Order: sequence, then C-alpha cells, then structure tokens
Amino acid sequence: MRPPVDEDRIRALARELARVAPTTVRIYLTGGATAVLEGWRATTIDIDVRFEPEADELLRALPGLKDRLGINIELASPPDFIPELPGWRARSPFVFQDGSVYVHHFDPYSQALSKIERGIEQDLADVHSMIAELYRYPAIDPGAFRSKLDALAGA
Repeated sequence: MRPPVDEDRIRALARELARVAPTTVRIYLTGGATAVLEGWRATTIDIDVRFEPEADELLRALPGLKDRLGINIELASPPDFIPELPGWRARSPFVFQDGSVYVHHFDPYSQALSKIERGIEQDLADVHSMIAELYRYPAIDPGAFRSKLDALAGA
C-alpha cells in the first residue's frame, strides 16, 4: 500500500509529467487532489487526473511514476460518473504551471455532482467542504440556496 498523497507529491507528479510531455498539456485534477490543494484535507489516497490532449508519452510514463513517486494515479474525472456538463473547461480553475504542464481543478460543479452520485463518505465530506465555502459569494444566501436545492431534490 502506498502512503497518502500530499500537496508536495501532487506537484512532483506535475513536474515529472512536464519532463515527458511532448507539447503543452492540461491536467485536470479531481477529487482528493482538489481537496488537498484547496486545503479541505491534508492528504488523499490517489490522484485522479484527466489529460488534454491525451498524449501517449504521458500515459506510458504513468506506471513508472506511480512506482518512483510512490503514488496511486487514476485516469478518472467527473464525466466517468455523470454526463459531461457543457462549459466545464471554462469553469475549471487554473492552479499552477510546471513547464508545459498546466494544472487545473476539474470544474467544481461537475466534481460536486459526481461526488454526490458516487455517494462515498469522503466524497460527500468534500461536497460539504465546497458548500462551506459559500461565504466567498456574499450574494448567495446559504439558507435560501439550501431551500432551493431541497425543493429540486423533492421534485
């Protein structure tokens, strides 16, 4: 079993991928990696990624990087669990760049919906962390927002 993944190890993966990337590539992080980089938790068990474009060089490098860095890497993103939401790329926040690798969080709306669909305890805790950050949006009244969600869920 590999040790938990922290922010340094996520950045190390991006750095190593930049060494083999044949051209500019965007890496979209999902799940625990997003939670770690956002500070919702200190570690995750794996790094879920999506590459665009999906270069053979990157895919071939993954097994060696898993062993060398001691991390679990999964090719997984929200469209593996829910229908792809239109405009998700535009809503995927940029996190950092390492060489030709641009790292983004996968669209938070897509992440939240896929986490709810999966229903795993840690995923639901991550969604609660997302909701807890509503204070960053003063125009949103959390109580009214919840009422709207409850009404939608009951429909």
